[in-house]
Amino acid sequence: MRYYVTGCAGFIGSNLTDRLLQQSHQVVGYDNFSTGFHEFTTTAKKSKNFSLIEADLLDAAAVKESMKDCDAVFHFAANADIRFGLDHPFKDLEQNAIVTYNVLEGMRANNIKHIIFSSTSALYGEPAVFPTPENVQLPIQTSLYGASKLAAEGLIQSYCGGYGFKAHIFRFVSITGPRYTHGHVFDFCKQLFQNPEKLHVLGNGLQRKSYLHVDDCVDAIFHALENARDNINIFNLGQSNYCLVNDSVQWICQALGLQPELSYGGGDRGWVGDNPFTFLDCSQIRQLGWEPKYSIQDSIVSTVKFLQDNPWVMEKR
Repeated sequence: MRYYVTGCAGFIGSNLTDRLLQQSHQVVGYDNFSTGFHEFTTTAKKSKNFSLIEADLLDAAAVKESMKDCDAVFHFAANADIRFGLDHPFKDLEQNAIVTYNVLEGMRANNIKHIIFSSTSALYGEPAVFPTPENVQLPIQTSLYGASKLAAEGLIQSYCGGYGFKAHIFRFVSITGPRYTHGHVFDFCKQLFQNPEKLHVLGNGLQRKSYLHVDDCVDAIFHALENARDNINIFNLGQSNYCLVNDSVQWICQALGLQPELSYGGGDRGWVGDNPFTFLDCSQIRQLGWEPKYSIQDSIVSTVKFLQDNPWVMEKR
């Protein structure tokens, strides 16, 4: 197969790209490197089956031209800056919804019918049902990021209905592991690397979260592609449990061998749009035979190790 991967230099996209190449597929990677890193494409560039397009998805003509002869599209490029989304509200619309339209139009022009999309658990806002299933009535949106991903999902589903597309849509919890470059583990490690004696935690530390290792995430995606063949396939991806932010703090400090003085921002969330409880019902993907290999603790500790072993990530970020 010849796959088109947007966000090929990003956290999940680069891991996915390497896996596709390991399976002897051809990959056309597309990235503007606004948040992705050239270093994450080092392995891919060694393969004769990989070609890199450095361009912006807002350039609809470039998207359309570079998609020629591809069989399917993994659309993993996005602005994932939930916390600071209110500082630049147009970015979520532009980088998540508008670029998805450009990708879909590029597919339509090239007669590509299959899209695999990285969505988010953030579109569930603050639901009334836990664990939260895919078919829950969606509540009021609490972040611009979640709202823009919901809009992108709507576009994809409409193209499936109107143009005969097929879609696999994955709503992730927070993903962790190698090549992780933003999020709470990154923020805590950055603080501790700079000052091992103090750590400030946004909120009260009692927020309940679920995290998934990137290898488990990619495994689940391929498992669904092989086993779910409906026109529109929507899957939650996450763990069967959750942890407190305080648990995560403890594991990070243990991994670094530190006992910092903790301080808290207070309140039940760290920022506007930070849902105090995220816990997905992943029974649909589990019924297909997928199970994660890493625990939440293992995932967080492996992320700490990656950041320790790759200090350049923090310097560049």
